[in-house]
Amino acid sequence: MNPNIQMVDPAAEYRALKAEIDAAVGRVFTSGRFVLGPEGEAFEREIAQFIGARHAVGVNSGTDALHLPLVACGIGPGDEVIIPGFTFFATGEAVSYTGATPVFADVDPGTFNLDPNSLRSLITRKTKAVIAVHLFGQCAALDEIDRICREKNLILVEDCAQCIGADYEGRRAGSWGDFGGFSFYPTKNLAAAGDAGLITTNKPQFDSVLRMLRHHGSRQTYLHDRVGWNSRLDELQAAVLRVKLTHLARFNDARRAVARRYREKLAGANVVLPAEHGRGTHVYHQFTIRSERRDAIREALAKDGIASSVFYPMPLHQQPAYEGIARGVSLPVAEKVSKTVLSLPIHPLLDEASIDRIAACVRKTAA
Repeated sequence: MNPNIQMVDPAAEYRALKAEIDAAVGRVFTSGRFVLGPEGEAFEREIAQFIGARHAVGVNSGTDALHLPLVACGIGPGDEVIIPGFTFFATGEAVSYTGATPVFADVDPGTFNLDPNSLRSLITRKTKAVIAVHLFGQCAALDEIDRICREKNLILVEDCAQCIGADYEGRRAGSWGDFGGFSFYPTKNLAAAGDAGLITTNKPQFDSVLRMLRHHGSRQTYLHDRVGWNSRLDELQAAVLRVKLTHLARFNDARRAVARRYREKLAGANVVLPAEHGRGTHVYHQFTIRSERRDAIREALAKDGIASSVFYPMPLHQQPAYEGIARGVSLPVAEKVSKTVLSLPIHPLLDEASIDRIAACVRKTAA
């Protein structure tokens, strides 16, 4: 009987790095510092250098890594923020938390990322910011999106939750916009042992405000300039992330090798394979195919003990939570891809035999 194949395998990643992770966790317990200590400070410096950003601020989740930049810019009720309609719900939540209105744009059918033409068509006098999601591990069209934001004097937030290590024209994701928001959820390419996030920025004034916002609106103990949040990256998570950051490049290379094997084994199959735009490195947080027989393929995989996921079955503008503001909105590409996308298992430790077994099942069922 064939063993089950998971979408991701955090336990295997821990086993591969056990000695280093255990030592890092032990170091934190020995220090007695668990919040806003040397591990977090070191991680912020190291990841800022890795990304190519001047500043990095650890927070407690990828959602806060999108929300707090909007707060730092003063975005609130009466403002609009343009986001892609095909993304995880947190992108919209981050806007809604501020009282601003998310405006949903369509996506490119190949990369699933924000379509610059759709973006441009939605800009109004109320538009204050754009969140460009780098979905599944590949950067959006940052040259065009950045140009539009500069022309229209809009804040650009990069949603880098799925793309750490990816680049666009030689510049890493998180270094293009006014802010980059990262998630280190346990299934991500750089994965914490729980919820964790981080914000990058090149502007010192934003760095200062973000540090205040994440710490109850305080720059000085028991003196609060404003109402803030409790959104600090704890020392245990920072220590684990510091270990994994040193392995991120080879783990991303391993993901790309998995993707290449999938392409070889699925060549000529009746599915649409992920598109690479050729403007930068895709780090394959997901390997997402498209097929009109999506549900049949998923059922066949499940019968063979193989996991798969649909990211995402419903665009944001069709979610019940946004019915009141998105009634009448039509995003043809987002609506179409949501009915056909299927993400296959992918992680750095996925072996060739498993890839071949997955591909064989997909090929057979898609025919």
